[in-house]
Amino acid sequence: MSDIQAETAVSQARRLNRPKVEAFVRREFSSPQPPPVSERGPLAWIRKNLVSNWVDALLTIACIVFLYWMLAPLFKFTLIDAVWTGKDRSACLGPEVGACWAMVGEKLGIYMYGFYPPMERWRPNVVGATGAILLLALVIPGIPLKRYIAGLLLVVFPVFAFFMLAGGVFGLVEVETARWGGLMLTLVVAVTGITASLPLGILLALGRRSELPIVKAFSIAFIEFWRGVPLITVLFMASVMLPLFLPDGVTFNKLLRALIGVTLFASAYMAEVVRGGLAAIPRGQFEGAQALGLSYPKMMIFIVLPQALKHVIPGIVNTFIGLFKDTTLVYIVGLFDLLEIIKSSFSDVNWSTPVQSATGFIFAAVIFWIFCFAMSQYSQYMEKRLDTGHKR
Repeated sequence: MSDIQAETAVSQARRLNRPKVEAFVRREFSSPQPPPVSERGPLAWIRKNLVSNWVDALLTIACIVFLYWMLAPLFKFTLIDAVWTGKDRSACLGPEVGACWAMVGEKLGIYMYGFYPPMERWRPNVVGATGAILLLALVIPGIPLKRYIAGLLLVVFPVFAFFMLAGGVFGLVEVETARWGGLMLTLVVAVTGITASLPLGILLALGRRSELPIVKAFSIAFIEFWRGVPLITVLFMASVMLPLFLPDGVTFNKLLRALIGVTLFASAYMAEVVRGGLAAIPRGQFEGAQALGLSYPKMMIFIVLPQALKHVIPGIVNTFIGLFKDTTLVYIVGLFDLLEIIKSSFSDVNWSTPVQSATGFIFAAVIFWIFCFAMSQYSQYMEKRLDTGHKR
């Protein structure tokens, strides 16, 4: 027997003497198990995002120290040491007294409505509630009849709001616009400017890209003129210069002048934002729409503008936020918006304290922040909802 045969015989003998091993084959997938404790939960998030290395740890510590240095005194002033109740300035006097919220509560009606008659303040409340309901119905997904809701909000509601606030019809007491003020006036100017500047800005953007020389030249001249002039100058011109160009006997009240100036100013910036969106649309979209035989209005309404506006949602909302904050400049024409009505309340000697001005400005800052933050968050939601992308 050769060596190879001997080795083969030995290996066979070993296999025969090896104990029999039973195999198990799983017939179904095992249930998923959670990751280790060190890879999930708050501690894992902190380890991954805040202290993943020594540089991140130093930056995190520096940010925490800075936030504590900045926010701790503010938190102490506005909440811990704040005075919440009181009838006059005596409640807010003392060495360790914080924000005098008792003053804000006492003057809340003036801050909200200005000099609007107290017995007629139900009318702004009705207008605000109606506008809020229509706006929520328009922006919340899943609610049907969006087209009709948009028509009511953009066409019917402004007329309804004007006659409700101004009065003089249907037995309503007439209230001059000079008596409007506070947050109500701020919202009137902001909503009017936002609602009117968007369609006007779209038309100007389309006009700037037009092939008609006169339309293009007019759009460029309009945009560059209004973008080159500060808003405070625009409001001053609307208040002082506009009446000089009107025929004898024709006049606008101060609020209407401010609304015209704010709308024209905002529409110029809106036009450039929309033009950026139009420039981002590939040429093939225009050519495809033309190949289908669509007219220019249908091509823009159904093909180009929906894509362009989706691309520039952050820019549009940024313009809206800037416009909302710029409403504080209407004081130049003698209108008492929220900030101006708060400043005028500082002359009340019954609430004259060292913390009076700080409390009023903090209250105004909170109100403006709430509205601006709400617009910002909704724009981010719309970006995610409309982000079709090109994912596989």
